[in-house]
Amino acid sequence: MLKAIEKNISLWAMASFTLGLAPFNPPHIWGKIQWIMGGAVGMKAVDWGDFFMHGTPWILLIVALSLKLKNKLQKKTS
Repeated sequence: MLKAIEKNISLWAMASFTLGLAPFNPPHIWGKIQWIMGGAVGMKAVDWGDFFMHGTPWILLIVALSLKLKNKLQKKTS
């Protein structure tokens, strides 16, 4: 599973910069993050679902880049 995530970095990057930022002015995910950091007052289930839909590509991209960096460092020390 982790190899499949790492293998698809370009897919996660494309998804992050399209779905992850849409609508683009201002990025929708940024508004949701600010809302959550402000205490998530008034957030409904649909808002949480929207947050996870726009945030998932970013999480997958971060995990894939972390795995790639980890593997690169392991190869370097071997």
